[in-house]
Amino acid sequence: MGQATQTERESFADEKAPSTVQNIHWTANADPEFVWHATQNYKRRRSALRSKILHFACFLGLVLLSHHFWPYLTTSAFPSHESQRLLAIDDDMCPQVSAITPSSHTTLIDTLDEEYGTKEFKLKAYESLGGAVRIPTVCYDDLGAPEEDPRWEVFDDFHTYIEQRFPKVHATLQRTKVATYALVYHWQGTDTSLKPLLLAAHIDVVPALAATEASWINPPFSGYYDGEWIWGRGSCDDKPGVIGIMTAIETLLEQGFKPTRTVILAYGIDEERGGETGAAAIGEYLVNTYGEDSISMIVDEGGGFSDLSGTVFATPAVAEKGYLDVRVDVLTPGGHSSRPPRHTGIGILASVVTELEANPHIPRLARDRTYYQGLQCRAKHDVGFPSEMRKLVIESQTSDEKLHELETKLDDFDPAYSASAGTTQAIDIIYGGVKINALPEAVYAITNHRIADHSSVSELQDRFASIVAPVAAKHNMSLNAFGKEIGLEASTTWGLVKVSDAFGSGLEPAPVTPTTGSGPYELLSGTILSTLKTNLRTDDFPEFSVVSPGLSLGNTDTRHYWSLTRHIFRYGHRGTTDGYNGAHTINEAIRAEGFLEQIRFFTRLILNADETHLLD
Repeated sequence: MGQATQTERESFADEKAPSTVQNIHWTANADPEFVWHATQNYKRRRSALRSKILHFACFLGLVLLSHHFWPYLTTSAFPSHESQRLLAIDDDMCPQVSAITPSSHTTLIDTLDEEYGTKEFKLKAYESLGGAVRIPTVCYDDLGAPEEDPRWEVFDDFHTYIEQRFPKVHATLQRTKVATYALVYHWQGTDTSLKPLLLAAHIDVVPALAATEASWINPPFSGYYDGEWIWGRGSCDDKPGVIGIMTAIETLLEQGFKPTRTVILAYGIDEERGGETGAAAIGEYLVNTYGEDSISMIVDEGGGFSDLSGTVFATPAVAEKGYLDVRVDVLTPGGHSSRPPRHTGIGILASVVTELEANPHIPRLARDRTYYQGLQCRAKHDVGFPSEMRKLVIESQTSDEKLHELETKLDDFDPAYSASAGTTQAIDIIYGGVKINALPEAVYAITNHRIADHSSVSELQDRFASIVAPVAAKHNMSLNAFGKEIGLEASTTWGLVKVSDAFGSGLEPAPVTPTTGSGPYELLSGTILSTLKTNLRTDDFPEFSVVSPGLSLGNTDTRHYWSLTRHIFRYGHRGTTDGYNGAHTINEAIRAEGFLEQIRFFTRLILNADETHLLD
């Protein structure tokens, strides 16, 4: 395990590290731990450096001949037994697998890559996505039932579009409409003993506010391809998933491919509001049709990849935060504003908000959680990772003291640490007052929380109530928190503070998908690595890549699919630089070459899953 990726990194080390190590060697302030690691990495991996063995030998000779440097390297950095201990731990961190390319479909994958590289194919694929973007399948928070609310009818237009755009898919795969507009496709495999592969995406998009249209470089539903970017709402989230999967399967069908393993497609219609209509119905349909634990693995939208110091880090999300919207209502007697109390309901609500923001959730670093695993991967494979932090990560694996020290440094080191490793709270909605001369009788605020993977809904509720309770008591208010009476008796107080689940949105953190040693994770990792390694991009794309477990901060449709499999991955194979301005904002656009790589990823995943021994 790890042979191909290790070779990639050896090549990278051969090209990049010698000058770095030599520079450190001749610098008075050299970090011996970093030098020691670099040197040991060369010694361990020199057998794979066949094409550049001479350079390596020269470097090794330089180190060995430097008798003043070598004793310092092996004794001053750490004692010899400590060196061996750290080396062993380092080898265990963030293990990688080999890139996986379909062996029984070698000719087919070569043929497809050749076709994918043609101008004709690219323009057709880019227009397929552009046409999908031009259909405004907007998801509104207040959508009614599909059979009652006419705003759903645009999804019929989308159905018609993909039927016409992908005729072979619709002639070959069995399509089922669920909840009227959600879609499930069944592509029957020849071996019914194999658990199906499920590929998921969602058709819906968030609105594009009319007030922002003038700020768009191209109109928000133009689907315009300008030679580099495909513009419009949904071009990143998540129509590339829908169209990328359909394009891959249409092309496979054109080549006469018939799957051994059944493939299922699931397209939600309201992921942007939690999937309560589409994915919820899809999940129920899939369980009723196939049964619980019936799917080999699920791949839905989510993580992508980024360039860190010349190495591509792909981060499929194997965990997903929980979710809770909390509403705080402050109810007071009201009255004429000419005789106000010391604090109106708005003032009391403001005190609650102030107290909540004065007590943010403290992130916690846990060895068995995804953020820590990702940190280990950076420490091992990111050549730009500070040597002091690298050493601390290594030592924190067995030392609680070092783990705490690492925890204290992460806020400054990683701006995303708090949002990734802790529960977040954001007061996003506040409402109060109806008339300038009338005291407000009912005001409220709503706080959005993304619950850390080491926490729970009940823990968040208890903490929230404990922060609000002193504020309510200070203002002589009774408190009802999530159905429980807390503090002062209602009959003796001036008013009521009520804390509740705003929309019935409470969701526990997702079950964590198995990673190291798990067949589905190894298959996905190997597919990602082979897709990256053979990319068709024309930009200056890094040669070396690593797969690291990631954490989803949002809630995808997969929340409704938990009972189908333990192996759920949220990964869309898009680079951070392949989005012009991100999703859910103005100027949403995807780099066309990035979309092409998504098609290639889905193609390779289907072919790899078709012949693998890593899936049930």
